[in-house]
Amino acid sequence: MSKEFFSPATLPPPVGYSHVAKVNKGTLIYLAGQVSSDASGKLVGEGKFEAQAEQVFANVRIAVEAAGGTMADIVKMNIYLVAEVSQDEVPKMRAIRDRYVNKEKPPASTLVVVSRLARPGWLLEIEAIAALDD
Repeated sequence: MSKEFFSPATLPPPVGYSHVAKVNKGTLIYLAGQVSSDASGKLVGEGKFEAQAEQVFANVRIAVEAAGGTMADIVKMNIYLVAEVSQDEVPKMRAIRDRYVNKEKPPASTLVVVSRLARPGWLLEIEAIAALDD
């Protein structure tokens, strides 16, 4: 299997993500949206965006590793922030993300602002797709 990450020069320059992730063969792993709850279901970092971001990325890592992959195998990431999170907080989330993903070949990513998530108190949710060798 091969994975290619690239951003055509004819698109706006990306900041911390790739415009395109291309997978040739292999196994795709779809990770459900991960939130800032621990293994017991308890909310981690209530009202604290950075603490929640750290827990969410840790949960994404736990999920992809449980499927036999690594964070470097993630080819697509969707990030959902609740509207109450200030735009000024986004760089903090990106700094945390950069500790988890391959910064040289970051996944194709989407960042969406939503009115709320399924549970009060959650500030962000991340779903991902990983590509593994067969």
